[in-house]
This record gives sequence, structure tokens and C-alpha cells, in this order.
Amino acid sequence: MAGLASADDFEEGLPQDVAATAVPGQQSTQQFPPSARPNAFTELMSKKPSKPKPSPDKTDHQTAKTIFAGRDGLAAYTVDPVSFPPSRVVYYNDKFVVINDLFPKASNAFDDVKFLEECREEEKKVRAIVAKELSRRFGKHSASERPRREAEESDPPIPEDQLPPSRDWDKDIISGIHANPSMTHLHIHVLSKDMVSECMKKRNHYLSFTTDFLVPLSAFPLAPDDHRRAYTHFPEDMLCWRCGSNFENKMARLKEHLEEEREAWIRE
Repeated sequence: MAGLASADDFEEGLPQDVAATAVPGQQSTQQFPPSARPNAFTELMSKKPSKPKPSPDKTDHQTAKTIFAGRDGLAAYTVDPVSFPPSRVVYYNDKFVVINDLFPKASNAFDDVKFLEECREEEKKVRAIVAKELSRRFGKHSASERPRREAEESDPPIPEDQLPPSRDWDKDIISGIHANPSMTHLHIHVLSKDMVSECMKKRNHYLSFTTDFLVPLSAFPLAPDDHRRAYTHFPEDMLCWRCGSNFENKMARLKEHLEEEREAWIRE
């Protein structure tokens, strides 16, 4: 990937999404059912596992014990998803594992139309989970959600079909894949658009989610000459996702500004 823009998911030597207790030959038997399709993990598991990497202070025990690192970090979840707590693995089935990002910042198998549609359907489910969580965390502060909440608490109760609409939190969610993924395994990002997190430390962290480097699933399959197939350079400027102000390369000022914008966004 030399010469290409990167989201820099490794976060000072750490994989962006890492968690596992599994080692070759000791995977949980309570995971994916047998499949007639080629096993994408067989080749990976035949490799000598990487040495453990340091883990963040705020993480689960299984993540701290992971043997997977670097570009293979996501293999931890696919090999033994049942071994992780709900705080890390939200849910999984025979094709998908949904996780909470180890380094939250708030690819291209999609020429296969059937697989693309399966990913789109799964993405919808995850967006609904994220929207519900945004409502739980911030709904009580949102002006547009207040009429609904007040109506729900009225006495006598108002019938469900007569309640005011609640805030559409889905419009405050962004999702897609990075044009040049930093991890070996295909992964789809689903996150709120506020871009406020202690893990967002670098210019490319911000630009990888606020430019066309984040490719929505609706854009696939990409045309053969689409520049996102070999994304080279990020734009020079860092623009606030909400007001459009230009912070150029001033990351500290941008982060301070985003904190203010986040509060205004929540109160909408």
C-alpha cells in the first residue's frame, strides 16, 4: 500500500479491532457452522501467529490476551467470537461478526453482487442498533426528540400510532469501508458523525471518515476506473463536518471545535 492514503488503523502498533483467546487448533466449537465455500481463514490460521501486542487500558480480558496483530487483527473475532463479552462482540452469525471498535473514531469484495447485498442487509441492522444507542445516550437532550418523549410519558397514555415522530438518528450515522483498508479482513465501519473521540489523534484519522475515502456500500460495485480503487492522497484541508470551517492542519484546534459542534448536534 506504499504511496496510498491510509486510515492508519494500527494506532501506534495496535490493530484497530483486536480481541481473542483462540489459538490454532483451539477454536471454540460454538462458532460458525460448516460451509461448502472456501474457508478464508484456513490460510490465515496456517501462519505462525504474531506475538501479543500491548492493549489499551480500557479493554476486556480477551482482547488483552490476543495473539493476532497488525493487518490480521480482525481474525481474532472471526476465529472465536463466542469467547468475547457483549461489550466487544455485539452479535455474530455464520457470515458476519459485529463488534465494538477498539479504537472508535466517533475492502474490495463487492464485485460479488450477492455478497454485496448480504452486507447491505447486515449494515441496516447495525445502523438500527447504533441509532437506538444514540437515542438512548442523547435523546433526552435533543429538541427534536422532546415532543415524542413527553408524549410517551403523558397520562393518560397516547396510542402509539398518534405519537409525534422521534428524531431520525439514522441520518446522524455514517457507514462504509475505507478505500485502502488497513486490515486484512473486510470490515464495514458504522459510527456517529460527530468525530469526537480520544482515539482520533491524527489528521488521517479525521479525513478517513469525512472524505470520499470512506466509501458507502451504496457506491458499490465501483467502476473499474473509480479513483477510490487506488486512493492516493487525502485533501489538504480538514473541514468541519458540520459547519464547513477549514482547520487546515491544525488538529488541536479542530478537536476543540468538534467538541463544541458535538454539543450543538446533540441538542438539535
